[in-house]
Amino acid sequence: MLRCSRQTLFAFVMKKSPLLFLLAFLYAALIPAASAALTRADCITHVESCEAILQEFMSDPENAIPANIFQQARALIIVNQFKAGFFLGVKDGYGVVLVKKADGHWSLPVLISAGEASLGFQLGAKSVETVMVITNDQTPRLLFNERFNVGVDAKAVAGPKVAERERDNHAIIDAPVLVYSKSKGLFAGATVKVGYLSRNDDANFTLYATHYTLPELLYSDWVQPIPEVQPLMNYVQKLAP
Repeated sequence: MLRCSRQTLFAFVMKKSPLLFLLAFLYAALIPAASAALTRADCITHVESCEAILQEFMSDPENAIPANIFQQARALIIVNQFKAGFFLGVKDGYGVVLVKKADGHWSLPVLISAGEASLGFQLGAKSVETVMVITNDQTPRLLFNERFNVGVDAKAVAGPKVAERERDNHAIIDAPVLVYSKSKGLFAGATVKVGYLSRNDDANFTLYATHYTLPELLYSDWVQPIPEVQPLMNYVQKLAP
């Protein structure tokens, strides 16, 4: 079997194609960073950031989600993502998912990961904050299978806003995933994108000091809310009683 060191492989790729070398280098550099374990403080910060994102959406008349949309909500996903790069941009991020239980109460916020690989000529950096209102019980269960692509595995459309109430229509409201998103920063270029959400059981083990995984955390009462997640739960309960 032919074996070679990482340095030899990179030298060969660099000689054949500088662009391939750049892609290989970025891939090797990003994988260890993405797999780094989160501390409990990191996990709490992620939950608090998602709460802040939702509050910011609702305080902005241009982006606020209408009350009638929350009335249809069966789950809520809040995501914070980042993009940076020149030729290869890898959007990485985190989020939380909450589901509405049969008794009308909302579940614990459960941490998830969010990612998107994109290839194209890109300049600058971009952060994207997204709130997804899920209107059925099946879509959040797609996270049981490790990951799913929003817009592929589950149809997603831009949701109507309070400022556009007069233009609301049932075709949009009946979609399984209503997406509310806003971006900050600069970005230029055509890209090829594949976006996904995935469960992050390791982060939830750390946050809740438990070995229960995403399904149990979302749909059972086996783990009690910790004080740090209660404000987000209370706020979602107020928006979507």
